[in-house]
Amino acid sequence: MKIGLFGINMLPDGAPDSLLPLARKAEDMGFESVWTGEHVMIPLDYTSTYPFNRSGRIGVAPETPFIDPLIALSHIAAHTTTLGLGTGIQLLPQSNALLFAKQVASLDHLAKGRLLLGLGVGWLAEEFQAMGVPFAGRGKRFDDYLAAIKKVWSGEVVEHKSDYLHWSGFKSYPLPHAPSGPPIIIGGHSGAALRRTVAFPHSILREYHEHLLRPDRSGYPLSDKKPLNQRMGE
Repeated sequence: MKIGLFGINMLPDGAPDSLLPLARKAEDMGFESVWTGEHVMIPLDYTSTYPFNRSGRIGVAPETPFIDPLIALSHIAAHTTTLGLGTGIQLLPQSNALLFAKQVASLDHLAKGRLLLGLGVGWLAEEFQAMGVPFAGRGKRFDDYLAAIKKVWSGEVVEHKSDYLHWSGFKSYPLPHAPSGPPIIIGGHSGAALRRTVAFPHSILREYHEHLLRPDRSGYPLSDKKPLNQRMGE
């Protein structure tokens, strides 16, 4: 069994002093990995529904210190040797796809392949609005961005033209540590998340079972027993 520690980038204000000791302790104790969460901002009020709790609320205050995941993991990578470095999850559709590809490849290159790249489509429309990215169509944007990013990581001349990107005639180095790129973990519980897992090689599905992991909370009911092929049709 592999056990990871989630929330490594969401420490209180003492993070500059506590982040590295915690990461080193996790590595010494045999944890397989540490994981980040991502929100660039948390609105004081929002109409979006957090899908993993029946309350519809995320359960963290706007003052929660979400250290940028890739910066936090770079800091940890420089002071550990075996610990897996997981993003759980990065909100790909609201990112700049080329900059994200560069940052991920650089981190995985320096960490010698320890990056575990968790990706999701996001749920907080107000965050997308603040980032200047349309919330509608984020699933299609996710699929297109990931296909394009894999071209950047190939080391070949990049050609990618779509409704969202117009890339032509360039290369971007360094490449990720492995030729296939870092392992990709698709975050979610929907049929669309399952389809993405099947569509993109070297990816796995991470479902959110908050109500099972945290019995004191009334989490979203995700114990869906339907066959995989039925769920992919949802």
